[in-house]
Amino acid sequence: MAEKKIPGPDHPITVGKNPDRVVVKVGDQVIADTREALSLQEASYPAVQYIPRDDVDLTLLERTEHATYCPYKGNASYFSIVPAGADGVNAVWTYEQPYDAVADIRDHVAFYPNKVSIEIIAD
Repeated sequence: MAEKKIPGPDHPITVGKNPDRVVVKVGDQVIADTREALSLQEASYPAVQYIPRDDVDLTLLERTEHATYCPYKGNASYFSIVPAGADGVNAVWTYEQPYDAVADIRDHVAFYPNKVSIEIIAD
C-alpha cells in the first residue's frame, strides 16, 4: 500500500471557501459556475479551485480509466471534457475518498488550468 502522509510544516495544505464566483469554460461553453468553490493551497503550488459537483455540467464529462495517487490527498479519478476533444482528455480530476486532512474536497472536481479557462470573479 502506498504511504499516506499528513500535511505539516514541510508540506502544508489548506482548504478554504473561495469567496468569489468561479466560472470554468472550454471556449465559450460553461462547464462549471459556482460561488461555493473551495481553494486548496498545497505547499508552494498555485491554489487549485475545487468546484462542487452540483455546480458542474456533468453531462459534458466522461469518466476515464486514468488514476493517480497523492500521499496527502489519496486516489484521484479523472474525467475528460467531451466538447474539448483531445484537449479535454483527463482535464478534470476528483478525490472521491479523500484523506481526512482534505475531506472537504469530497464531491468536488478540479480542472487543469492549461486545458480550460478558469475565471475568478470578485463580487
